[in-house]
Amino acid sequence: MRYEELTIEGRNAVMEAFRAGKPIDRLFIQDGCQDGPVRSIAREARKHDTIITYVAKERLDQMSDTGKHQGVIAYAAAYEYAQVEDMLKLAEEKGEPPFLFLLDGIEDPHNLGAIIRTANLAGAHGVIIPKRRAAGLTATVARTSAGALNYTPVAKVTNLTAAIEDLKKKGLWFVCADMGGELMYRLNLKGPIGLVIGNEGEGVSKLVREKCDMTAAIPMKGDIDSLNASVAAGVLAYEIVRQRLS
Repeated sequence: MRYEELTIEGRNAVMEAFRAGKPIDRLFIQDGCQDGPVRSIAREARKHDTIITYVAKERLDQMSDTGKHQGVIAYAAAYEYAQVEDMLKLAEEKGEPPFLFLLDGIEDPHNLGAIIRTANLAGAHGVIIPKRRAAGLTATVARTSAGALNYTPVAKVTNLTAAIEDLKKKGLWFVCADMGGELMYRLNLKGPIGLVIGNEGEGVSKLVREKCDMTAAIPMKGDIDSLNASVAAGVLAYEIVRQRLS
């Protein structure tokens, strides 16, 4: 199990990591560094659709373990990312209709890890996350998943709405968690399905919600109006499991 998130410092080391195909989640470049080697690193990052963040030298100094960052620090994922096609193939091999989790901007790595754990236990074939404004596969995510990352593939996509459109062409239906939706027990959640869970604070974004075929509301009887994202994912996932078993 590879639980250590890799921090890569220095221009040569970062460039070699890109060339070696390491899954780089985020690249930090010092403000004002625009010489040839740094421009080459930035170009390589854009080829891999890596998020680039420009920060002050003081911030890089704080992030650095060695003090020799040369104006560049990269964070590599603790685990390799899968492809969405891998998930569909896994479902086919198991003789099951595809069951995927799609996470719209889950930023807390503990929530992401807990959701991946739930996805595995609910029999989902994979988890899809966006490349921007979302947690990646850090060491914290790996630990919180309690080993589920060894078995449940996670794919990173540039555009979640485009991924939904592509998967609809392959026969999947999509349901998102939304307090204004239909009571989840009244929905038909059988068959090939994608469960969409939104950001911890804002929920599912308008664009993604509009691409979903159904919105599911979880019944709540308490004095507060929302569940933690990972808990909501678990409740809805197991309603899908219940319907699949019935």
